[in-house]
Amino acid sequence: MNISITGKNIAVTDGLRDAVNDKLGKLERYFTPTTTIQVTMSVEKERQKIEVTIPMKGTIIRSEQTSSDMYVSIGLVVEILERQIKRYKAKLISRTQSGEGISTAEFSPAFLEEEFEENDAPKIVRTKRFGVKPMDPEEACIQMELLEHNFYVFRNSNTDEVNVVYKRKNGTYGLIEPED
Repeated sequence: MNISITGKNIAVTDGLRDAVNDKLGKLERYFTPTTTIQVTMSVEKERQKIEVTIPMKGTIIRSEQTSSDMYVSIGLVVEILERQIKRYKAKLISRTQSGEGISTAEFSPAFLEEEFEENDAPKIVRTKRFGVKPMDPEEACIQMELLEHNFYVFRNSNTDEVNVVYKRKNGTYGLIEPED
C-alpha cells in the first residue's frame, strides 16, 4: 500500500508522517500492495483537518475529519474509512451474487474471503416521492433554506437536468451536476 502525504498550511513532520503511516497501515489488510492512498493535511485557524482518498476502479473511498488536534483527526478518519470499506465490501458481495461484474482487484483476497456481516449493510427506511420542478440553482438554495434541509434536488431550468444543491460545512453552497 502506497501512502502519499501532502500538507497545506502545515509542515508534515516526521511525527505526523509516522502517525499517518501507523494508523493508515491498519487498512493494509483490506488492500493489495499496489493500492495508493492520498492524504492531505491542512490547518485553518484552530481546525486541524485530514482528508484521505482511496481511488478505486469504479468508486472512490474518501473521508475527511476535523478537530483541534491533528493526531485526533488521524484516528477519527481511520475509523470512518474502515466503516466505509466494510460497507463497500457488502455492496460488492451483493452485486457479485446478483451476477454483475464488479472489479475487486484493489482488495486483498484475505479481506474478500472474510465473513460478511449483514448488519453493516445500509438500510433504506423511508422513500419519498415528489415533483421536481424546474428552477435555477439560486432558487433551489432558497427552497432548501426554507425547508431547513441540507440538500435539495431540483431540475435545473438552464440545462433541464436533475441537480442537487447542498450546504457545505463552512456555510457556503455546492451544486452537483451530472457528467456528460
